[in-house]
Amino acid sequence: MSRILLVGTEGGKRQVYFKKAAALADVPVDFLDWKDVPGLIGQEWQKEAFRQYVVKIDPPEWESSRLEELDGLAGQYRRQLSGLGGLTAGAFLNHPEDIAELLDKRICKERLIQEQIPVTQLFPMTFSGTEELLDFLREKGISQVFVKPVQGSGAAGVAALRYADRTGRLVLYTCAALKGGGLYNTKGMYRLEGKEAAAFLDSLLGLECVVERWHPKASFQGYCYDLRVVVQGGQVDMILPRLSKGPITNLHLNNHAMAYEDLHLSPRITEQIQEVCLRAADCYPRLHSIGMDVLLEKGSLAPRIIEMNAQGDLLHRDVYGENQIYRRQVAMMQEMLIME
Repeated sequence: MSRILLVGTEGGKRQVYFKKAAALADVPVDFLDWKDVPGLIGQEWQKEAFRQYVVKIDPPEWESSRLEELDGLAGQYRRQLSGLGGLTAGAFLNHPEDIAELLDKRICKERLIQEQIPVTQLFPMTFSGTEELLDFLREKGISQVFVKPVQGSGAAGVAALRYADRTGRLVLYTCAALKGGGLYNTKGMYRLEGKEAAAFLDSLLGLECVVERWHPKASFQGYCYDLRVVVQGGQVDMILPRLSKGPITNLHLNNHAMAYEDLHLSPRITEQIQEVCLRAADCYPRLHSIGMDVLLEKGSLAPRIIEMNAQGDLLHRDVYGENQIYRRQVAMMQEMLIME
């Protein structure tokens, strides 16, 4: 192996800033656009050409925002990942098979639970509609949960649900919108109540979803927050707090980030966060770069993994600053080239 290959979208921020990091290290990078991948898959003669590379795979950029198409798009992506895995006997920054596994929230979380990693509670059952879910909440005495498409990312279709059994009041927060009988992901936040919330939830549960307990999050200066933790090559490279006035903290929803040091958490809490995240990363040894969403419980500040993302490395606060994450990736891939 002698070169780095980046698979991604031409002109996207991921390509631009990874190449900037590589240029600083004077490392050449070849590029393969996702639109050209289908024509290569299955071509046996391509295997020798790919053997020279250490490969980084960025996610494709889907044009559709309709959630009903999510499973089909994710299925197509899985097939392309499998095809890329078959093209090269070379090395990967993140192996395609494990990227595919982390696309499924349920499978990923079940692996973490099996390894006794503290996670936000996942309910093992599925629900056909609003009434079935509310019956479950009443039976268990639970008042708030998150409902998420199994294969979504970037808060796609995520709904935070509050239900008061005594009054029957139903309130739902989401960045998706129900339009013309379809669900569409947006970059805005919506608050729905009563029948409007129930109709939305019925449509959402018509997709394949997971339901998780809504754990109260730690707060800072009137904002609740969670953490994006980037683990690369067996070490924590970045911890980024994401602050929000609402229950969904993703930064593209006009929430904001801050320096981790400004939270003034104790060294003991920082050690706990790092220990939990490193244990979670050990569950996927073929993933050398993982972005994790981590909750600190209100009061105890005990960390729990919310989700893991094998392509959770694009943080604007980083790329517009030191570009530290991509610079580390380039260094790790250089080491892979030397080792081979």
